[in-house]
Amino acid sequence: MIKEIKSIQNPFIKQLVLLKEKSRTRTKLGLFIIEGRRETKLAINGNYNIEHILFYPEFCTLTTAQDLASEHTELIEVSKEVYQKLAHRETTEGIIAVAKTKKLSIDSLILESDNPLILIAEAPEKPGNIGAILRTADAANVNAVIIANPKTDMYNPNIIRSSVGCVFTNQIATGTTTEIIEYLKLNNINIYCAALQASVNYHTQNFKSSTAIVVGTEATGLSDEWLNNATQNIIIPMQGKIDSMNVSVAAGILIFEAKRQRQFK
Repeated sequence: MIKEIKSIQNPFIKQLVLLKEKSRTRTKLGLFIIEGRRETKLAINGNYNIEHILFYPEFCTLTTAQDLASEHTELIEVSKEVYQKLAHRETTEGIIAVAKTKKLSIDSLILESDNPLILIAEAPEKPGNIGAILRTADAANVNAVIIANPKTDMYNPNIIRSSVGCVFTNQIATGTTTEIIEYLKLNNINIYCAALQASVNYHTQNFKSSTAIVVGTEATGLSDEWLNNATQNIIIPMQGKIDSMNVSVAAGILIFEAKRQRQFK
């Protein structure tokens, strides 16, 4: 039997609304919601445990929902009112999934390469920028993405949406700046910090060996702790009137220079 929920007053639906809106609830319950068929498929491919799949039958057939479910997944048919309460977008094919979070600590990272390429962002505030960074990291197939001093959890629906599911395709970790620097040094990974101070042009550096490229926010840049521990501070020369660019754009330029040097391996 397929369960049906038609009221937004249903306690389970109220809980899902909290998962959608509150980082604290996601952390407490160890659950988060995924909107969309493609994003759900990427989560499944990323070995996320999908506990529930809610589907709105006018947009998504039972067969489609069943194709996304494992034997342990509960299928729930919902009304239009319930679906609209949970969905951010109108074009997500009628699918809302509820998944278990993963441990994203530094200790959980597995670097299979002898000379890993890691992208690090310190304290990014906007979910859209985090999503764009994750898309860049996926496109470059980096070994890991690390968020230092995160302002939100990585299962924020806005991050999942703006990353088009790349939050599930990248190996991700979070931690404090101090923890991450200790990890990089312990693993003999060079630290290249995008900064204005004491910097050299990024294309003059050799990124072929183990490399972490670190970017900060446009407003404040990187903290002194990063700058003081860098192998080298690097800069992208600006040729216009301003001295910085969007963090995700800068990350893309730097990461793909490293990939070019590595002949896109």
